[in-house]
Amino acid sequence: MTAFNVVRFRVKPGREEEFLEANRRSRADFPGFKRFVIIKTGDRTYCIVGEWDSFQSLGAARPKMIAMLETFRDTLEDLGGGLGVTDPVSGEVVLEI
Repeated sequence: MTAFNVVRFRVKPGREEEFLEANRRSRADFPGFKRFVIIKTGDRTYCIVGEWDSFQSLGAARPKMIAMLETFRDTLEDLGGGLGVTDPVSGEVVLEI
């Protein structure tokens, strides 16, 4: 069953293009991975939305996704509230319209 992951970020002032460029260069060649998009949700805030063949594929890719995050972690600002620099959620599709 198709799954998605969504990760919220806040980019440090003046580092937005660097954040986007790091993601352009990324090699998201994970088994079961379909695509990802980045949406701008506010001033220096973004969400990455990834689509996967299955929740199992997504779970198996987590170590590689964390390694990918390390390539641009220094461009990110702490979100506060104990979250660190990311606010990730994921799950299986339960309704598609």
